[in-house]
Amino acid sequence: MKLNVNGRVQSVDVEDEMPLLWVLRDELKLAGTKYGCGIAQCGACTVHVDGVATRSCVTPVGSMAGKKIVTLEGMGARGISRVQKAWIENDVPQCGYCQSGMMMAAAALLAKNPKPTDADIEANVTNLCRCGTYGRVKKAIHAAAGQKVANDMPAPTLAPNGQKI
Repeated sequence: MKLNVNGRVQSVDVEDEMPLLWVLRDELKLAGTKYGCGIAQCGACTVHVDGVATRSCVTPVGSMAGKKIVTLEGMGARGISRVQKAWIENDVPQCGYCQSGMMMAAAALLAKNPKPTDADIEANVTNLCRCGTYGRVKKAIHAAAGQKVANDMPAPTLAPNGQKI
């Protein structure tokens, strides 16, 4: 099977049912995409498929024929992206495990909505973060969008799944 990953067409010899996540990590050695839950809830495995944020842990690789897949490694292929830069400048990561998926979700949001509101971010970046960096994620997304960012943004009290943090 041939896959277009980060602008390169590559051949892999795997079963069609294999999750895209494991093809990326184990077959193509792209370790930026993380395994978190295996049920598309946490978003650590988020990649872009034809520009859409997609949870790769539940996406069968057989459904990827003819599609363009972009991972975190591809996001910064031509130098650091505006999202990656905003993440660094706003000290978003704490442990960092979920951050590759968060950045991919943020980049997909900004591609379709270049000036998102907090509500837009909450509706579209539904990734979970055990460290609770949601306030810094919002701040970084606004910064990547070129919007003014308050230094004293209140910390959210709920995770995207509704759990108290």
